[in-house]
Amino acid sequence: MRIENDIKLGFKDVMFRPKRSTLKSRSQVEVERTFKLLHAGFDWTGVPVMAANMDTVGTFEMALALAQKKMFTAMHKHYLPEEWDQFLESAPGGIENYIAVSTGTGRQDLEKVKSIFEKHPNLKFLCIDVANGYSEQFVAFVKEARKQFPDKAIIAGNVVTGEMVEELLLAGADIIKVGIGPGSVCTTRVKTGVGYPQLSAIIECADAAHGIGGQIISDGGCATPGDVAKAFGAGADFVMLGGMLAGHDESGGEIVEKEGCKYKQFYGMSSATAMEKHVGGVAEYRASEGKTVEVEYRGPVDQTVKDILGGVRSTCTYVGASKLKELTKRTTFIRVAEQENRVYNQ
Repeated sequence: MRIENDIKLGFKDVMFRPKRSTLKSRSQVEVERTFKLLHAGFDWTGVPVMAANMDTVGTFEMALALAQKKMFTAMHKHYLPEEWDQFLESAPGGIENYIAVSTGTGRQDLEKVKSIFEKHPNLKFLCIDVANGYSEQFVAFVKEARKQFPDKAIIAGNVVTGEMVEELLLAGADIIKVGIGPGSVCTTRVKTGVGYPQLSAIIECADAAHGIGGQIISDGGCATPGDVAKAFGAGADFVMLGGMLAGHDESGGEIVEKEGCKYKQFYGMSSATAMEKHVGGVAEYRASEGKTVEVEYRGPVDQTVKDILGGVRSTCTYVGASKLKELTKRTTFIRVAEQENRVYNQ
């Protein structure tokens, strides 16, 4: 056993230090970015904010709404090939630039992905998603996926340390999902004691990824537009959102009314709700590592998107970044004292 004494930080532990700026308006800030993907070999251009691959967020309806803003959606992995067929038959041209097919790491998962890509070769992105990206099986699956799909961009995760980011990039992934336990409906840290404060995880993993030409996604922990900006300021190339995009028309789940108010269900993909829905219940050998909540119904997602991107643009004006790409270079974080932290986050 050993203890690392270095302080690790989450989003609530810091704020941006403002700097002089020549920008006159938020409208001058460019939020699109272009990335060269390490193994897939093509460039991606868009607004690097993503809907998480959860069945209450990563839906076909969400993808259609976000693609209009050049934003990305990682579809949840429980869509059947026939459902993909129906969606792509009517989806607008260019949608393939803003969506990913998600998968687990079983043999049947690989066969399903093959069938989808064979029928729809224009699809470009594969998201290989597990809760624990540190297993040898996961690394082996990433290598096999790279062999099977040499022209696809592979998103893989989740991990929180630089050495594992490097291993997955060298195994064939292009973009690494970073985050264990920070999500609002994730209980991994409570159930297992495992995790890593998200801001420090981004800083360390971004440094590792950028050193060998890869990118990272900050996955989880953002509750406000300011958190999204902090993730970008810390070095994240993409920011993936779950709870912030839940509760909308485009989100999964039915609207329920309670005491005159409308709600939608939102749950973690390792929750009992998700496992009962998709695999018949929680297996005897494991515990649920997610919770189920009801979030207030918020109508169309468009206004929430404007709020998120408006907040990020505003951050850029405060620190003098004319492009989102420049934000991390213009970022100085200040530590927030514990007492100030409580006031700030009330």
